[in-house]
Amino acid sequence: MSTDEMKPAGGPLLLPSLETPTLTKAELAELLFDKLGLNKRESKDMVEAFFDIIHGSLVQGREVKLSGFGNFNIRRKAPRPGRNPRTGESIPIKARNVVTFHASHKLKGVVQGDVPGDEDFE
Repeated sequence: MSTDEMKPAGGPLLLPSLETPTLTKAELAELLFDKLGLNKRESKDMVEAFFDIIHGSLVQGREVKLSGFGNFNIRRKAPRPGRNPRTGESIPIKARNVVTFHASHKLKGVVQGDVPGDEDFE
């Protein structure tokens, strides 16, 4: 499916269908192929490299900032008491690191409809 088929006239880029709201790596690679004219192998490699860089940075505990999109952060959660919902039994939850995402003001504005969606995210 080309990006023109997924884009309403003058509107933002949409996912292929509401039945599959997840955008896969393969679909991202296909969009690069269609939109930028890269060959399919280059498109797939670029998507993989992008996610490898984000993954590696987060594993090392570094924040990832995507200008105009948002930030991925690592947050340490302290140990705390929990409860088994089936039995009601009290169980300890260990301390752990979690990944959080905070959308940029620009992305929030586009989602809320305050800013036109055809702007570049830079």
